Amino acid sequence: MDKMNDEFYMSLALDMAERAQGQTGINPVVGCVVVKDGVMIGLGTHLQRGGGHAEVHALNMAAGKAQGSTAYVTLEPCSHFGKTPPCAQRLIDEGVSRVVVACEDPNPQVAGRGVALLREHGIEVEVGLLRGRALRLNERFIKYILTKQPFVTLKSASTLDGKIATKTGDSKWISNPASREIVHTLRHRHQGIMVGVGTVLADNPSLTTRLEVPGLNPVRIIVDSKLRTPLDAAVVTDKVAPTIIVTTEAADPAKRAALLEAGVQVLVSGSGPRVDLKAAMATLGEMEIGSILLEGGGTLNGAMLELGLVDRVMLFFAPKIVGGGAAAAGTFDFPGVELMREAIVLDGLEVEVLGDNVCISGTPVR
Repeated sequence: MDKMNDEFYMSLALDMAERAQGQTGINPVVGCVVVKDGVMIGLGTHLQRGGGHAEVHALNMAAGKAQGSTAYVTLEPCSHFGKTPPCAQRLIDEGVSRVVVACEDPNPQVAGRGVALLREHGIEVEVGLLRGRALRLNERFIKYILTKQPFVTLKSASTLDGKIATKTGDSKWISNPASREIVHTLRHRHQGIMVGVGTVLADNPSLTTRLEVPGLNPVRIIVDSKLRTPLDAAVVTDKVAPTIIVTTEAADPAKRAALLEAGVQVLVSGSGPRVDLKAAMATLGEMEIGSILLEGGGTLNGAMLELGLVDRVMLFFAPKIVGGGAAAAGTFDFPGVELMREAIVLDGLEVEVLGDNVCISGTPVR
């Protein structure tokens, strides 16, 4: 089969995997296309943790006709027994003759073993087709599986002069509807959403996913060193999604007890006066929260960025200028660097125009 056909089928497998983002928890999103004699006979996507993998769904659709076929898989087929049987063995048992893999699985339980098993059984294996797209698609899974800490996406909407509110605190609305739709898609695709208590006090947000097509609500994570979150706040009372409040040992024990009684989980991280964010990320990872959308104010954004806890930055800019000096909150508030060469730089820059808004995203590096 020529390279053009290979790319067509792998692109289709990646498209299917992309649509399942947010549904698989700490597991990767994977797509599979099975082709025989120029005809697609099976399609599959990994839809939820613990459910059938993409290869299984595709081979089930092929209904015993996969002998001599080519399978296009966006991630190396697993070779171990986890919550489901190994997919590499299923490809062998079905008589697939060629497997094209976009990228290797970084999971130490797989990490090349799936490809090796296929080759040991005489199956032709090619690795690396559309690798970059496949890695980008599963960047949250890759971070978590290698470090056991959540992948953090920092999202912020600001004016052209870098303000997230006017000097009076007004912030509705900076971005346009198209940008806000993407933000709700991001909420669906992350397991957790994190804000500081200042956001809760100022806006009383629900921090839920609101899309035309129903989406999943992330776990709400509130960074609140003094437990100032009101007991009648939406994140406490609405019960539409779990809420975790991250605080310190110095917080009021009576308020902690009241929040626990209200059904909120309180996570103590550090002795104070501020939350130990590094320790909090490690604990949230232990709780199998593999990805977090950070929608913080300037102080939380700056602290997370300065500590190296942000994996991707997504900045939405609106064609507005509000001024206000220090009285108007900015996207990032931290001590800052002394020299320009010490600045945090966004690598792998991506730019998307959304009507009259622009989204700039990349990986922060120093």
